[in-house]
Amino acid sequence: MAQEDYYKVLGVDRNASDQEISKAYRKLAKKYHPDLNHEPGAEEKYKEVNEAYEVLHDKQKRAQYDQFGSAGVNGQGGFGGSQGFGGQGGFGGFSDFGDIFNDIFGGGASRQQVDPTAPQRGQDLDYTLTIDFMDAINGKKTQVSYNRSETCPTCHGTGAEKGTHPITCDKCHGSGYMTITQQSAFGMIQRQVVCDKCHGKGVIIEHPCNTCHGAGTVEGKNTIEVDIPAGIDNGQQLRYEGQGEAGANGGPYGDLYISYRIKPSKEFERRGNTIYTTVPISFAQATLGDEIKVKTVHGEKDLKIPSGTQPNKKFTLRGEGVPYIRGGGNGDQIVTVEVKIPKKVNEKQKEALVDFVKASGESITPQGKGFFERLKEKLNGED
Repeated sequence: MAQEDYYKVLGVDRNASDQEISKAYRKLAKKYHPDLNHEPGAEEKYKEVNEAYEVLHDKQKRAQYDQFGSAGVNGQGGFGGSQGFGGQGGFGGFSDFGDIFNDIFGGGASRQQVDPTAPQRGQDLDYTLTIDFMDAINGKKTQVSYNRSETCPTCHGTGAEKGTHPITCDKCHGSGYMTITQQSAFGMIQRQVVCDKCHGKGVIIEHPCNTCHGAGTVEGKNTIEVDIPAGIDNGQQLRYEGQGEAGANGGPYGDLYISYRIKPSKEFERRGNTIYTTVPISFAQATLGDEIKVKTVHGEKDLKIPSGTQPNKKFTLRGEGVPYIRGGGNGDQIVTVEVKIPKKVNEKQKEALVDFVKASGESITPQGKGFFERLKEKLNGED
């Protein structure tokens, strides 16, 4: 969208007035609104129209766009840049002294003025969903309920009683603002203020809806089914389109952003798509080798322990980790073996260890009575 000509998007001339831009926007917004137009590409076109209007209806943004193009509304050529104090844009980055007066006397609001009767998108909502560790691995369908504003079912968002309609404010003629002329030290100046009759809405509701009392929206509880993708990670956020707050003037609903919080596991440690576990093996298994069962997030798997395995040796189980959320297989599982040394041994085990020591040609230093003393005697050939 950044490369598209905003004037062409709205179908207006580069010298079009604010009224012409607003009129073109209302026509196109209604034509491509997702709730009214279900043709392929309509939603994308609707977003383009909104983006173009967001820039062209704002005098400051429009001036920057006319001078610098899309870069001017993305921070590359705006105020404080090449138009800073003493630069090409004049005093302090303002285009002329009229802008300074407008800011001093409240006229700045006029540059931010939005057509109050145009469709307005609803606010986005944030929600935190806590799920179990294994549900994050395998994915799950669940329901989420939350409160939000919804389009009034009685008046369908108009705010007016059934059979009636809002009427254009006769004081501001639908703009939501009034122009006031004031005497100042610089002479007569004009500024815009919010209309005190319609309070900036541009319309008057003579007969408010009994359900929403003229607001056009009501508080409601929304429940949606959420398909949690396998592999979702702690802190990741997913967007659910159209599940946020209700829009105004026929505008679309905002979006719902769900942030996922994953409960920790007692058996597995997750880092990204890799699972880490520690399994105990005996001295004999580490020395002679063995094949053991290892628990993974996908079930038990066989792991071969080669003879002579050292403590804290790490083994990799390929593809036994967390699924990649966008597909393409799974991560790995890293298994660390912990060699367990028995705290107590019986007589036969002691004799076997003594024979092992002797066969290895090693010697040990006794550290107490009993077994260690007898072990010394064996090593010294004493009976």
